[in-house]
Amino acid sequence: MTPAGAERNREREAPEDRSGRLLALVLAALEDDQAIDLVAIPLAGRSTIADHMVIASGRSTRQVASMAQKLAERIRAETGRPVRIEGLQAADWVLLDAGDVVVHIFRPEVRAFYALEKMWAFDAEGLPTRAVDARP
Repeated sequence: MTPAGAERNREREAPEDRSGRLLALVLAALEDDQAIDLVAIPLAGRSTIADHMVIASGRSTRQVASMAQKLAERIRAETGRPVRIEGLQAADWVLLDAGDVVVHIFRPEVRAFYALEKMWAFDAEGLPTRAVDARP
């Protein structure tokens, strides 16, 4: 199949399939780069910002920045989608917005402080759970 034909097929696929494939790509790329404590949070039907949120940690600012840059390049190369990146210079917390999937890559100390997993946790009925203290 030609690249143009593959692009047309991607445009015709259901949004759920597209976001699921993008999530799989993100998770595989972060695992390849040895991300720590990889977590995927489903947001479809709960938030309009994205279908999935991925949270991961790197051991150092250098690893966080490298993972973010490589992930953005891989998403662009494999999907043709633009990726917005915030926080790359400091690399304590880098946010990548790939449309259907939002990725947060932290240094472990920064991740523990902000505790996004607790903020975006949902109970068995799909309702947000609230933590009394967001910090550990």
